Amino acid sequence: MISKEKMRLDVKWATRQRLQYIEMMAWYGGVVTRGDVAKAFGISDAAATKDLKLYNDLAPGNLGYQHNVFGFVPNDGFTAAFSDLSPAKALPIGPYGADLIYGLASASLPLPVRLPSHQILAQITRAIHGRRKLLIRYRSLSDRDIHAGTDSPPQRLLEPHTLVDTGTRWHVRAYHEESCDFRDFVLSRITQAECLDTPAESGEQYDEDWTESVSLQLAPHSGLDALKRESLLLDYGVAKDGVIEVEVRRALLGYMLQRMNVDTTPDHAMNPNAYQLMLLNRDEIEPFAAWAFN
Repeated sequence: MISKEKMRLDVKWATRQRLQYIEMMAWYGGVVTRGDVAKAFGISDAAATKDLKLYNDLAPGNLGYQHNVFGFVPNDGFTAAFSDLSPAKALPIGPYGADLIYGLASASLPLPVRLPSHQILAQITRAIHGRRKLLIRYRSLSDRDIHAGTDSPPQRLLEPHTLVDTGTRWHVRAYHEESCDFRDFVLSRITQAECLDTPAESGEQYDEDWTESVSLQLAPHSGLDALKRESLLLDYGVAKDGVIEVEVRRALLGYMLQRMNVDTTPDHAMNPNAYQLMLLNRDEIEPFAAWAFN
């Protein structure tokens, strides 16, 4: 008799991709349905049903069918059979990694990976996917318990709606019930997380700083010579009035200013070689990203 392990190894590449998707979706979404598989791979419902049956045959006990969600959910003894569930694999890290681009070698900065465990990430993603409340313990840099030396950071009740990659870290955008506003919570500072059965009452449609965008108006730093300013405009594909305009969600303004190394001082006093761009519409932007101006 052929073992389950041998059968898993013999699965064709295309089928393995679908089985990996089933596994990742079930773990991080909390449920995987026939429709999920069919939509993700552009296959028929019948073919998706066949893939789900194959997964359950090759990884028995991992998933269980729940009629109330019309899909399969991870069982308590779930263990990955086809995929790497680590957050570094589940979330895209870096623009290219070590992959070839059109057959050419590429490289990216070896930035430290700032991610939680896959158990914590799964609770966060399941809360977002299921539109449910999320109970976390969060190690904020401003929390008094850090200075007091306590081991357990305070609990926070959130209603998360979006994961955000700023280029140097990941955070979750969520409604914070204690402060009654939407905030950003760095994933690597979440020490515990529990997706609750309680439905979330808010969503991204209520987060005005998320749904509303503004135009960042930037220009080459005035401290640079004319040739360097001209080269920068060429970098950003600007040839007319010398203004670089970028539409950004209000909630992401501060991160964009940091990522692009923008001089946000009123008199453009920062080192132009380190901060090659300066902000032209400071008065319009500052109310939405005050922390980036301190």
